[in-house]
Amino acid sequence: MSLTIEFCEARAKEAGNEAEGASLENVRERALRSQAAWQAMADRAGDVVKARVLREFEARQARERHELLIIEPETDLGHE
Repeated sequence: MSLTIEFCEARAKEAGNEAEGASLENVRERALRSQAAWQAMADRAGDVVKARVLREFEARQARERHELLIIEPETDLGHE
């Protein structure tokens, strides 16, 4: 199961709220560690999405360049 950015960000927010409401220092620190971990997971998930979009864009550009070469092959090869 993959974690979505929204899910991780929601857990980070919940942990932050728990930290704000904690009366015990160790509970607050645990919640802050949890918040940081969930936010890090959300950030990594966002990085994965960005990398996927970039790969798809680059692949599409490469396919389009390849199709252009097939449709319009270079006619001037330095020979007349």
